[in-house]
Amino acid sequence: MNAARPLVVVGDVLLDRDVQGSVDRLAPDAPVPVVDVTADLSRPGGAGLAAVLAARAGRDVVLVTALGEDRASERVREALRGRVRLVELPLDGSLPVKTRVMAAGRPLIRIDRGGGEVGPAPAAVRDTLREAAAILVADYGRGVADAVRALLAEAAHRVPLVWDPHPRGGPPVPGARLVTPSAAEAAALCPGDGHSLGAHARRGADLAERWNAVSVAVTLGDRGALLTRPRSAAPMLVPAPYAAVGDPCGAGDCFAALAAVALAEGALPEEAVQRAVAGAAAFVVAGGACDPGLWRAHREGGPALPPTGDAFALAESVRARGGTVVATGGCFDLLHAGHVGLLDSARRIGDCLIVCVNTDASLRRLKGPGRPLTPLEDRMRVLAALGSVDAVVAFEEDTPQTLLHALRPDVWVKGGDYSADALPEAEALRGWGGQTVVLPYLDGRSTTSLADRAARAASSPKPARKPAPDPAP
Repeated sequence: MNAARPLVVVGDVLLDRDVQGSVDRLAPDAPVPVVDVTADLSRPGGAGLAAVLAARAGRDVVLVTALGEDRASERVREALRGRVRLVELPLDGSLPVKTRVMAAGRPLIRIDRGGGEVGPAPAAVRDTLREAAAILVADYGRGVADAVRALLAEAAHRVPLVWDPHPRGGPPVPGARLVTPSAAEAAALCPGDGHSLGAHARRGADLAERWNAVSVAVTLGDRGALLTRPRSAAPMLVPAPYAAVGDPCGAGDCFAALAAVALAEGALPEEAVQRAVAGAAAFVVAGGACDPGLWRAHREGGPALPPTGDAFALAESVRARGGTVVATGGCFDLLHAGHVGLLDSARRIGDCLIVCVNTDASLRRLKGPGRPLTPLEDRMRVLAALGSVDAVVAFEEDTPQTLLHALRPDVWVKGGDYSADALPEAEALRGWGGQTVVLPYLDGRSTTSLADRAARAASSPKPARKPAPDPAP
């Protein structure tokens, strides 16, 4: 990956506004609920949200979009400042504002207002697209993609291009590496029989051929995504790692953004879709676009996690819903059946499982020279791929005490034959009313024993080969 080349997001930015409150009565003059407002929040939506999510995954991001001189446009500029670079097209009119009135986490009504005409693209757009490592088109059918369509068609022959379509927008440019319609969008574009996986696969293959796209990933909500190619190639189902319960608003933007990030890093479409499915599930669990951690101050250098969500934001979100946050920790140097059994059991205790992992330096201090056998990034990615794991976070110290004080889990799980009260973590957990649980490992399963057996096998003398018989005269 060339760090100097940015990911370029092209598309329509909206201002998303959530008016949140509670309902305990109906209006006296009409049978409608009365919402007592407790919060009024706004944030960039559409291509703006996709750009923020890509930047949060560690990419340098340039957003090409249309903004005007209205208050909504200015609020978007303020929210994006320091997160992504902006290249603006003129907007004659006001930025669209999408308002959801919500109670108990559920939308009651949506109100849309605003809109304008997108002006011609400045020369800076062509220069920006030429510098891109990859391009994501977040098309909401409001004119930005149409204004730069010729430039996008040219760019699709040079770099990976992901197109997230919209029913109001035009078709993707030919040669797109990946197109990401939802199941509903694919069904609207290719009416047909039913909503089985076979029906979705046929629609995806038909759309890939119609659009001359390398691949089409039909997103299926909490079922995952179905990757298809033209000319009836075998489809690939990428299931979601777990059932993600939460506000799905923005999940499609998250999927497309993480797929584009993966392609910018040189991944194949298959790997990009796998990473995007896992990341979108974690995004929903953490609170979606309403996740407070998403809009905190920008962290230089991007996140330390693979695309499985922010552990701290996930813990906050689960606690806010009255759920139970479970955490466990360890080195996980060679993942084995004992680890998998422990993690499966720990996940069943609560509503999410966060795994705390020793960094390479921390593991080396604990286990000695020659360790780790597996570097931190690989250990975290393998853990993140497990269906029982909701988020992974690393700690530098010899023990996770500092991290636990930040996460404040309700339950800390340890594997082995320890006494729960004797564990050093137990005192910390008691400080905020948490508890420590010890679960048994499977007998004979440990990283050290696996490493020792591998070392003995490598050093044992190999039997001499029998000479080959002489060929028959």
